[in-house]
Amino acid sequence: MSQISFDDFLKVDIRIGTVLEAAPLEGARKPAYRMRIDFGEEIGIKASSAQLTALYSAEELVGRQVMAVVNFPPRQIGKFMSQVLTLGFPDAEGAVVLATPERKAANGSRLF
Repeated sequence: MSQISFDDFLKVDIRIGTVLEAAPLEGARKPAYRMRIDFGEEIGIKASSAQLTALYSAEELVGRQVMAVVNFPPRQIGKFMSQVLTLGFPDAEGAVVLATPERKAANGSRLF
């Protein structure tokens, strides 16, 4: 694994936000949800798609805080434009486990 500088790390803007809406993403090649996430006043509400269907229902995602990279360019996923990259890790079977804070944090707070 190559090393990066601290300045390289600072280029990746990872923020916390609260899921306002989650629903199946129709037309996706792999099962996924489309979500609207509130990142606070500075960043606002952003759209994201994430392959979370194996471990989470859409209903249980609403109200949950998630971490996302907010400074990648938008990415077209089928007919859906994903504006942020919601973060997670694979479990033993490859299903995505959300990266979430251990306690509530203010929406829009930056990871450091």
